[in-house]
Amino acid sequence: MLDLPGLLEPGDLLVVNDIRVHHARLRARRESGGNVEVLLAGGDEALVRPSRRLREGERLVCGPGHVVLHSRLPDGRWRVACEPDVDTLTSAAGELPLPPYFGRAPTPEDEVRYQTVYARHGGQLRAAAAPTAGLHLTPRIFAALADRGIRRASLTLEVGLGTFRPLGAEQIARGALHSERFDVPAETWEAVRSAKRVIAVGTTVARALESATGPGPGATDLFIREGYTFKRVDALLTNFHLPRSSLLMLVCAFGGRERVLDAYRHAVSSDYRFYSYGDAMLLTR
Repeated sequence: MLDLPGLLEPGDLLVVNDIRVHHARLRARRESGGNVEVLLAGGDEALVRPSRRLREGERLVCGPGHVVLHSRLPDGRWRVACEPDVDTLTSAAGELPLPPYFGRAPTPEDEVRYQTVYARHGGQLRAAAAPTAGLHLTPRIFAALADRGIRRASLTLEVGLGTFRPLGAEQIARGALHSERFDVPAETWEAVRSAKRVIAVGTTVARALESATGPGPGATDLFIREGYTFKRVDALLTNFHLPRSSLLMLVCAFGGRERVLDAYRHAVSSDYRFYSYGDAMLLTR
């Protein structure tokens, strides 16, 4: 990653997702007894497990308040409300939602490592997962980029659980994905419009920039796959993603299927690291 400044050009614009991962995993219990895990997934959705015996209208005890189950959705998801509010519950009873393949509880080290160095509180936008491409960037790298004349801008996209879930037949048939909320500041929009090249740090940034029609808040269910014509992104810094994911399909749409799969074959043969704490690559068009 220390080579990144030399791979970019003066006048390029690096766009990052400054969302902060909040303590979205809540340990709750039913008033009738029994433990329940609630993973807040952005907006008013949550993944609740075990889900089978839960009832609409049920109030789960959580720290100093409750998680209210309003309506059941597919795949173990629910529409929920937090009482008295989200921040009160996550501050008192939440923990960092490490991906399940970690197979362990978060440590104090993860509280730092699983946030980008530029993460900030996103207001009403709360991520259930990190925008992992940005985990590679450090103050030292940003200083080298600035010395080379490469600018930086930020947007905020609420990374939900759907980003990382395997694609279902319904999503492919509809040609649309889960919806994620975002906000593009006016200064970022103007920087993108005037940049020599736009370098998206991660698929979340690419999806937000390709979905936005101007500055301000919005939401996207854009499904980027082969055949899509990119309008604003000229290069993409991204981690190595799982098969059957919308993330890998976006990367293949940007870089070309065979070119990307060749890179993946090289990564596997060279023992590159995959997943959230894994390696990254820079793709240009």
